[in-house]
Amino acid sequence: MREDKSIKRRTILKTGLVAAAGTATLGALATEQAMAKAKSDESTELTGEIPIRQFGNTGVTLPMLGMGGSALVEAWAPGYGVKLDSVEKRAEMVRHAFDRGIRYFDTARVYSESESIFGQGLQGVRDQAFIASKVAVNKPEQVRPSVETSLEELDTDHIDLMQIHSPTIEAVGVQGAMQVHAELLKLRDEKMIRYIGLTTHVVFERVHEMISTGGFDQVLLAYGYFRKGMDTLLSNSNIEHRGQCLAKAHELGMAIVAMKVMGQFVMGHNAKNLVPEFDEDARNRLPGAAIRWVSQDHRVSMMIIGISYPSDIDINIGIMRSDLAFTDADRNLLSDYAGRAYENEFVKQMRTV
Repeated sequence: MREDKSIKRRTILKTGLVAAAGTATLGALATEQAMAKAKSDESTELTGEIPIRQFGNTGVTLPMLGMGGSALVEAWAPGYGVKLDSVEKRAEMVRHAFDRGIRYFDTARVYSESESIFGQGLQGVRDQAFIASKVAVNKPEQVRPSVETSLEELDTDHIDLMQIHSPTIEAVGVQGAMQVHAELLKLRDEKMIRYIGLTTHVVFERVHEMISTGGFDQVLLAYGYFRKGMDTLLSNSNIEHRGQCLAKAHELGMAIVAMKVMGQFVMGHNAKNLVPEFDEDARNRLPGAAIRWVSQDHRVSMMIIGISYPSDIDINIGIMRSDLAFTDADRNLLSDYAGRAYENEFVKQMRTV
């Protein structure tokens, strides 16, 4: 596969992802006014499959459900409340997601075996997938080696979207992160990456400043009903800054990607441990309510949800193919469960930032 990478790169750039993929065209929310404006700009198509949306101003359209790679990492499985299968089985699960219609695959250089699992799972269909990874280095001279390692792990000659990971922004601030951005621009010119983005779980004020430079195609934000950052809870101030990020990114035509849609472990497989007294049938409805809460914001181009089992893929796709209208029943369910989850001792010990 590696010998003909230059040919593949020229083909990808010539045809574009949409034609190659052959698809049809291949979270609290800020304010009611922002929601109404976003809805008037809606570009969602409902085809009986996964709804698709424009990926910002990139010219790419994608099914709006993506696969998150952090839940594929063995070392992090206990935090998700899961027991993972072998690497080979996890690679088969990636291919299962592709076969069911998912085209956006999100990983990171610091997600241990995640990149290589995606690389294995997407063999033979790489030109039909949109791969997003992240660089989490603090010095400009570390950028190229990091991206080259990602290329090797993913077994590809280019990465569709390379994001400056939140830990870098937290460590070196806006100025340092923009030096990393300057190096990514060079790699984009060399066709090693196609688009440049940034991510955050928590430093929304800094990310808003970076968004405002106009130098990014995409932003990935912790954006779900439950106020979950990485290992923190989000303060009212941070929620306000997140709203500013959403508004500015939408104004600039950036692709907006939501993570932590289910609060990571909060509404996923660990929900039964977090709030054990919660009714099982109601608990099984949590993923649908959480997904619909985010999907009502039509500024959001993509939702990435961590996947640990093949059934996760099937359940989430089933939700996406059904009516996505957010209901009062959804709101009451989320409010009831979240109120109890916030009282869990583990959650209460999280820092609020």
